[in-house]
Amino acid sequence: AVVALSALAPYFSDGVLSLFVTHAIESLRASRSIPRKFGPYLKTLAPFILQPVSAEELEDQMAAADEDDERDPQIDEVREAALVALEACLASCTSDMLPYTSDIIEAATRFLKYDPNYADDENDDTMGETQSDEEDVDAFGEDEDFEEETGFDDEDDVSWKVRRCSAKLLYTLISTRGSGDLLEDGTLYTRVAPALVARFREREENVRLEVLSTLASLVRKTGDGATAPGLHGSEDANHIAMGPPSRKRRRGGSDAGMSDPYSSVLLSNGSSSPKPPPPQTGPQASLAKMVPEIVRGVSKLLKMSTLPTKQAVMTLLKDIVIAQQGGLSDYASHIFDPVIEIMKTSNSHIGSSAAVGNSVRVEALQLLGVIAESHPSQTLQPYLGRVIPALRVAAKEKYSKVSSEAIGAIEQYIKALTPPRSSGVGQQNAAYLENLYDVIVHRISAADTDTEVRQHAIHALGLLIGRTSGSQSSAFIVPSKRKEGLDLLSDRLRNELTRLASVRAIEDIALHAQKRAELPPEWVRSVSLELGVQLRKASRSLRGASLSALRRLAANPASRENLDDATITELVKLLIPLLTDNDLHLLGPALVILGTFAQDRARIVMNEEVINAVCFIVKTALSGGALDALLASVKTFGEQGVGQPLMQALLKNVGIGGNPDLLGKVIGTLLVSGGSTVGVKLNDFVNELNAAQDDQRKCLALSVLGEAGLRMGSASPLPPQMFMSQFSSRSEKVPLAAAVALGRAGAGNISTYLPAVLSTMNQSRQYLLLHTVREILQHNEAEADILPYSKTLWEHIIAASQNEDNKAIGAECIGRLAIIDPKVYLPQLQTFLNDRQTSVRGMVISALRFTFADTDEAYDENLRPIVVEMLTTMLNESDLENRRLALTTLNSAVHNKPGLIVPHLGQLLPLATKETMIKPELVREVTMGPFKHKVDDGLELRKSAYETLYALMLTAFSRLSLPELYDRVVAGVGDDHDIRILCILMLTKLITLAPEETVRRLDSLAEHFRVILSTKSKDNAVKQELEKSTETNKAVVKASVLLNREESRTKAGESPRVWSEYWEWVRKEFPTLIRGAEDELKAVGDNGRR
Repeated sequence: AVVALSALAPYFSDGVLSLFVTHAIESLRASRSIPRKFGPYLKTLAPFILQPVSAEELEDQMAAADEDDERDPQIDEVREAALVALEACLASCTSDMLPYTSDIIEAATRFLKYDPNYADDENDDTMGETQSDEEDVDAFGEDEDFEEETGFDDEDDVSWKVRRCSAKLLYTLISTRGSGDLLEDGTLYTRVAPALVARFREREENVRLEVLSTLASLVRKTGDGATAPGLHGSEDANHIAMGPPSRKRRRGGSDAGMSDPYSSVLLSNGSSSPKPPPPQTGPQASLAKMVPEIVRGVSKLLKMSTLPTKQAVMTLLKDIVIAQQGGLSDYASHIFDPVIEIMKTSNSHIGSSAAVGNSVRVEALQLLGVIAESHPSQTLQPYLGRVIPALRVAAKEKYSKVSSEAIGAIEQYIKALTPPRSSGVGQQNAAYLENLYDVIVHRISAADTDTEVRQHAIHALGLLIGRTSGSQSSAFIVPSKRKEGLDLLSDRLRNELTRLASVRAIEDIALHAQKRAELPPEWVRSVSLELGVQLRKASRSLRGASLSALRRLAANPASRENLDDATITELVKLLIPLLTDNDLHLLGPALVILGTFAQDRARIVMNEEVINAVCFIVKTALSGGALDALLASVKTFGEQGVGQPLMQALLKNVGIGGNPDLLGKVIGTLLVSGGSTVGVKLNDFVNELNAAQDDQRKCLALSVLGEAGLRMGSASPLPPQMFMSQFSSRSEKVPLAAAVALGRAGAGNISTYLPAVLSTMNQSRQYLLLHTVREILQHNEAEADILPYSKTLWEHIIAASQNEDNKAIGAECIGRLAIIDPKVYLPQLQTFLNDRQTSVRGMVISALRFTFADTDEAYDENLRPIVVEMLTTMLNESDLENRRLALTTLNSAVHNKPGLIVPHLGQLLPLATKETMIKPELVREVTMGPFKHKVDDGLELRKSAYETLYALMLTAFSRLSLPELYDRVVAGVGDDHDIRILCILMLTKLITLAPEETVRRLDSLAEHFRVILSTKSKDNAVKQELEKSTETNKAVVKASVLLNREESRTKAGESPRVWSEYWEWVRKEFPTLIRGAEDELKAVGDNGRR
């Protein structure tokens, strides 16, 4: 058939030939459904597809049209088909299309402005730069070809389809390549963005919308990593206070959880005035340079175009604000008035256009909100007289989506109008706030208010009352209205539908309250008890939010001083059920609250129930923030002189039955803080250590003495030798407990302990003393005292770590020492990466992991110049185990330092991705008796590589190449059990993150899933193999259910044939697993809604 067609082609008429070429190019869309198979053929096919959209072809066609005085319209159909085919190939075969990137950009930008029936002066844009904005808009309005309602009315002109396909092609280019080289090297901003901005004058609305959408996509790619404003969120996003321990904070003493909870939250309550950082080099700087031209172009569209175009323009402006965290201060006059006018005019639409009008108003409100959130108050001030009335009108809108967004925007203007963002009160600002207060209260109280709108209004009321607290509170809101608002919140707290929103509003008030007189004692006591009651509810989110709000009330002196003894007594009773290890997220805040109450009323808090609860807790494996909170509370009990009953209970009722390390910390803390009031002395535990015969008693005594030495500091009478003498014990536990206790005591008295440790490391016990050193280095308050010994310590650690048994603990010590003095030791770590010994390089790779996990943002500046080079060196390691460690280190960096890693993914990601591939040279056959089986030495390496890909998918999804990521995920489904389970988990995430690509991959997934489900366990399979098989089948069926739901939801035509056949087979063969998966998914959905 192909030969016959080629022979007939010379005899085709122009029309027949055009139809044939169009059909052939359209057939190339098959690349979307079979990208892996189709990709290799693009070397031959891509030049053929590019030919109809080449510059030579266009010149020839234009010359022929000039000669014939008419243009063949079918030529445009061929070009449209070619551009569509290019888009399909680019989306599905990204890596295969890399050699044609420049040709694609040239073709897309060339035909983006292709409009043969319209003579446009190409100099208009440059001339406009010298005109005033008013003249520019007038000139724009006089353009007869820019039709507001109908566009160009030439029915025979289909060139707009070519322009639209060009814009779509650029959109796909940005989607697939906008996270790497093309964005970083400036190609997208030098070659693509100017072409898009120039087409703001596009006369056909369909094309104009595609142009705006494409430019918005580029802006979003530029701003990846910037936090989108959350208009309805609490200022403290984590309403379950004191969650799992932060991985960026080393232990700073045992009472870090309660040092000053009130002042610490005020430092991070989001109240500072936003100051957009200056653009950095790269894409951000390129975007900043283009903003003036973009704003000049869109300001015309905001005033004159149709509603869909105006909505697209506001979306683009919103994306610019989010990407730059501001950046429109100089152009506010071009934005506020048109946006407010749009809100007024779109409100007048009725019938079918009402939905469009509401959608436009929602977009306008979101834009106003993000501008208020990310720009200084001075920028907003001139426009408040028009913005505030518009927000009030929108907040009263019956359509809930509009009123909800209006309340969200109102929250941002409340923040902008109140201290510290707005200095001074100002009569006008006070009037604005009073107006906002009235509309918020109206929306809460009105019977016809939608539940979601009422919830948002409640939160806004809490924010308004809280932010207007202080010496000038009465100038913002009169006392009578403040009391009215507090009573309204108290009332809504008792309503099931508004309870959670009220809890969070009360938390905001407690967070900001500055004067005791602002919060009536009756109100504080009432809401505190109601919050305590909520701790027994089934909803975990409500329990967590209530506990967080109660913690704020307890931490803030302005509210705590209004609590009486009876209220605190009742609250203590309500908190006791949380003092278990069932939920550590709730245990920590509950202990903080008890410790805070104990500062003023220790004897009320220290009752028998609390003592029994503490005794139970010390029998568990507590750590992190919950441990810090426990020790802080115990310290307060001791300082207030009520620790003796607790000490007696710990010694008699728990004793050796508890967790020795945890119990020792608690007793040691209570012993030092309580002094003579606790009934026991330090020497009692020294005598216990010397006299005890069993290991448990010795370990407990050592733990107590270590914690006591830490807290006593230089006043400690305990000599280092007392701990070292226990190293010779024949017990397995006592020497290690002694080493840890020695380190803990040494952290409090470096000058006495560290020289003794160093002198002993030269002789023996290196493994134990490395544990001691690690414990010393974990306490950041000792850093200054450690520095004089750092050089000697570094040398001893390096020498001791040469032993294979010491390598892991030595690596941690090296990493922690590099944290203390990064300027000296990070370069040395970098040097050691080129050491000839494999073990030394592996130790350094492991050490670097701790510099990622246990440091804060200030440390990043030390890592920034060298981290990418070091990671690249690690990932190119020749040793298999070292490469696995390198991937683990990269994984840690992605989790903890994404800002350092994500910009360089183009360099690091290929090194990680290649390790996900099965390498035949690492698979060997092992003979065991009469049997032979294969051993894959690269399995652990692949596991680490996939774990790194998973971390990158969660952290920097938009910077990954989606086709390449999916290729590896699909390949992993057919790999070992552990990799397969992880890849199926990644698939369930990708269903939400990339639904279109997911649907395109259904057939290949169906093939893998069918193979897995068809595999039967052997008759002689062991229990572990059967459990793995069952787990895999459940995971596959659950993923299949989710994938089929997505396929049904996005179905635009026939379902993929292979997937349809597979799904019918699964439904027939595995009905029980399908029902189980559906029930599990339904239960998860119900829990999420609760």
